[in-house]
Amino acid sequence: MKLISFFGILSIVVLLFSCSQKTTEHVPVFNPDLKGSINVHSKVAFDSTLVDSFYKSFPELEKFEEDVRIIYRGYKYHEIWFDARGVIEFAGSVYRKVKGIASEGVYGVFPYSDKIDAIFEEEIENNLTQVETELMITNMFLFYAEKVYKGIDDKTAAATEWLLPKKQVSYENLLDTLIQNTGLLAINDSVLFNQYYKLRDYLQYFRDIQQNGGWDSIYVGPKFKSFKPGDSANAIVQIRNRLFVTGEIKENNKSNLYDDSLLVAVNRFQRKNLRKVQSAITPDLIKRMNMPVSEYIKKIAVNMERWRWISPEMANASEYVFVNIPSYLLQINRNGVKVFESPVVVGKIMSKTVIFSGNMSFIVFSPYWNVPTSILKSEVLPGINKDKNYLAKHNMEWYNGQVRQKPGKNNSLGLVKFLFPNSNNIYLHDTPSKSLFEKDSRAFSHGCIRVGRPKDLAIELLKNDSIWTPAKIDAAMRAGKEEWVQLKQKIPVYIGYFTCFVNEQKEFHMFEDIYKMDDRLFDILIGKEEGTETIASVKN
Repeated sequence: MKLISFFGILSIVVLLFSCSQKTTEHVPVFNPDLKGSINVHSKVAFDSTLVDSFYKSFPELEKFEEDVRIIYRGYKYHEIWFDARGVIEFAGSVYRKVKGIASEGVYGVFPYSDKIDAIFEEEIENNLTQVETELMITNMFLFYAEKVYKGIDDKTAAATEWLLPKKQVSYENLLDTLIQNTGLLAINDSVLFNQYYKLRDYLQYFRDIQQNGGWDSIYVGPKFKSFKPGDSANAIVQIRNRLFVTGEIKENNKSNLYDDSLLVAVNRFQRKNLRKVQSAITPDLIKRMNMPVSEYIKKIAVNMERWRWISPEMANASEYVFVNIPSYLLQINRNGVKVFESPVVVGKIMSKTVIFSGNMSFIVFSPYWNVPTSILKSEVLPGINKDKNYLAKHNMEWYNGQVRQKPGKNNSLGLVKFLFPNSNNIYLHDTPSKSLFEKDSRAFSHGCIRVGRPKDLAIELLKNDSIWTPAKIDAAMRAGKEEWVQLKQKIPVYIGYFTCFVNEQKEFHMFEDIYKMDDRLFDILIGKEEGTETIASVKN
């Protein structure tokens, strides 16, 4: 399979050597860019049966065997990593990437790192044959491509409840592309989603903080209620020190007084951690400040993994709706630019909002709410048994053997809903419970997504439809009669799960792991969960 459209690059198949080239001369060559003196046979093709013997000698690499065969069939079993001077510089670039793979949030080492070191480090003798050297470098490349460009396999990702389509990677096409333009190995912006690289920068930022000792915990005592501006305490010095480490406060005057400069820093920290901006320093806020730097590093690595699964083409799509469950936010992006944002309410832990994608096709004004079977059994039928007027009191009626709620301001779906047909029966909708949007944590629904700015969302989605003016949209929402509007063009909707994010101002934001998904994915990444690779080395 040669599917690589997500890279946004045309793959060019490059045969580095002509099939007609033949020589039996043994020529010692010198490559000053890499190891130094390497004896190579200058012939350009090798016996395909040597692949079998290679994997017998190096069984821990067997997972890459099928991909290696696909690659070399494409190259007609010509060497990829050698030229007339020896091992090519691009191989050295890959080696340096693998040696520094911890900077990519990867917890692991290449299984035969000693063999790889011997190829590229001058002071270590390389005991591999030239064909073994060739194949070892190819396996090193595949190790890097899997860990950094692809991530964990589709089945394991789905087991973490991730049902968004996972991008497909053709290692053969990727190798061809990178050989054609070796600079992409360093830049990578066309290979992975741009958010990945922003998080990678912060991974190094927090590792530097960790290297310098991190930050001390703030102690306030069990009876602590809050600090307000004007208060003084030893703990305020600790708070000031904590916020100075991560840059919320620029100059640390070491004062124990909760002054204006500290208030600005506290509010900045609140915004970056999805907390309501207020002057009071609460126990909950101090708990968040006391999260150790190692937890920041872990969360960044987990979210970098999730971004590996997303096609970078999504960032430049003409239009799409993106809902990030942990941040309780919906946004519309057009041509890579955010044009709309709204707070949302998502599913509670017992009825999680599903992580998946669909295509929005309809907007329904003044909708009926067809009561789901689960809610009918757990709430409506018991209510009817207790009160014969239950349906009337809740503006409900029987319809075709089901219960539905009539349109109106008290309808559970509010005044408008947005449909993207899917087997999960998830959609976006208004709600009469407006007060929920004032809360920091907003996981209250039965799985669907409640929108804080439904009218504005409808206006934005229909802005290119001259028939649907803002006034007409407002009237349709309040008409009390259901009306379906088909969008002229379907709009992709992505529902994702990212617990940290770097915004347009390059500020790092961290969100609550409301469905407790981070720890399990981290265990998979470091090899703790059953069925995953054992990792030889873990680097923070």
